[in-house]
Amino acid sequence: MSHVLISYLKKISGLSSESEEALISLIESQSIPKNQDLQHIGQTCKTLYFLKSGLARIYYFHDGNDVTEGFYEPFCLIARAESLFGGLPSKKAIQVLEDSEVWSISTQDLFALYDAHRDIERLFMRLFERAYVQTIQRIENLQFHTAEERYRILALEQSEVLRRAPLKFIASYLGITQVSLSRIRAKKD
Repeated sequence: MSHVLISYLKKISGLSSESEEALISLIESQSIPKNQDLQHIGQTCKTLYFLKSGLARIYYFHDGNDVTEGFYEPFCLIARAESLFGGLPSKKAIQVLEDSEVWSISTQDLFALYDAHRDIERLFMRLFERAYVQTIQRIENLQFHTAEERYRILALEQSEVLRRAPLKFIASYLGITQVSLSRIRAKKD
């Protein structure tokens, strides 16, 4: 089944057949039950994840409140970049919100391939660039848009999240209370 992931990745950046085989050898597949953390708060990120199926989020705690930083659907790269590249324990966790199928890649093994397979390095550089741009867009979304606008953007960009994620996580992602989210949703109906 890792061939499905490879086909997706090749659309982002081409891979030689040798690089495909090398990458396939690193991909592990696993089933993760609903609400389980893939990476816990305080853990150093040493694995990259891609959802085959399901829904995930990155979250943290602030003043005792559970805050959702982002939602991830199939084929999205999921990692804690600040932990991965800084080598420090993450202040955030990765959790699946549904029973999920996940592909995982050890970063140590992946990075070891970079010298011999420049196309793999280029592919993951592009994936990390995309993730960086999404992070900047998320920050600017919070800085420059109202709660209603943020809800509308989420509905346009990740409509499945509105149907599948618990309301408390959607509200925290939008930076509002569940009561405010209910008001926004009532206006939309």
